[in-house]
Amino acid sequence: MSSLIEKAAQRLDQLRQAGATMPESAVVPPAAQAGATIPAGPAVKAPQVELSRDSEPAAVSRRVEIDLERLHTMGFVTPSAPRSLAADEFRVIKRPLLDNASGKSAAPVANGNLIMVTSAMPGEGKSFTAVNLAMSMAMELDYRVLLVDADVAKPSLMKTLGLPPSPGLLDLLLDKRTDMANVMLRTNIEKLTLLPSGTPHARATELLASDAMTSLVEEMGRRYPDRVIIFDSPPLLLTTESRVLATHMGQIVMVVQAEKTLQSQVRHALTTIEACPVKMLVLNQARGGDQAAYGYGYGYGYGQESASKNKRDKKAAAAS
Repeated sequence: MSSLIEKAAQRLDQLRQAGATMPESAVVPPAAQAGATIPAGPAVKAPQVELSRDSEPAAVSRRVEIDLERLHTMGFVTPSAPRSLAADEFRVIKRPLLDNASGKSAAPVANGNLIMVTSAMPGEGKSFTAVNLAMSMAMELDYRVLLVDADVAKPSLMKTLGLPPSPGLLDLLLDKRTDMANVMLRTNIEKLTLLPSGTPHARATELLASDAMTSLVEEMGRRYPDRVIIFDSPPLLLTTESRVLATHMGQIVMVVQAEKTLQSQVRHALTTIEACPVKMLVLNQARGGDQAAYGYGYGYGYGQESASKNKRDKKAAAAS
């Protein structure tokens, strides 16, 4: 081997003496000319890439399977059964929400893609409504949906969808190093992603009202401007956490159970979310004939006259 290197070096010297211009890459290192072993250069370290909440590698998020047939039998909107009474009702309910979220409404709505679904009291159907809205919106061609279980004191989203508990919102609030992509769940519905309530914590409700939650909501709005983000929140009259959350929302859907929720409770709940620019009220389980159905109101208030008129209209429509 050394003789070959020496011959090559001699040939290069001869060419230089003959006046030939040699490229720099053809120069044999002095160590090679002497037949010595060329030491290896220092190892080049690969750059360290730190995952942050500003980078969401799609491969990191875990994928889960939702039993759509099970949901359909429970009365939920599903892509496998796009034509149903519930599906038609939620098509009507979601349209103004989507127009506000995409800037297609008459007046711009700040943070229009952040939608909170709540109620005055528990048991009025807010989680049922949140899931149906998310399902219906995810069936749209132009929208992606992130459904967040923000009712951290009594989470029900994962159970409703037939999925096991999983890290989520509370884990993000407790540890800022947790990357959002690691706790988000991609589903077998292409445009629907879930963020569970997360690992149970003794101070869950305080965390929801913390500065960390405020920062997280603002970050989600900036990070996912192309998504509609639906928050299933606690009832408004039981805790103050949902009122804090409401201050960051562009739109609020308040579910009212027909023939159960008191008018005074509805009015009181509305006063707690005055800061939100857009409020929609959904009348759940309004009876029309033999079927339960949804009615809806839209705007800044919902008085006795509007509620009564909505209910009469539903009954008239069912009778016609």
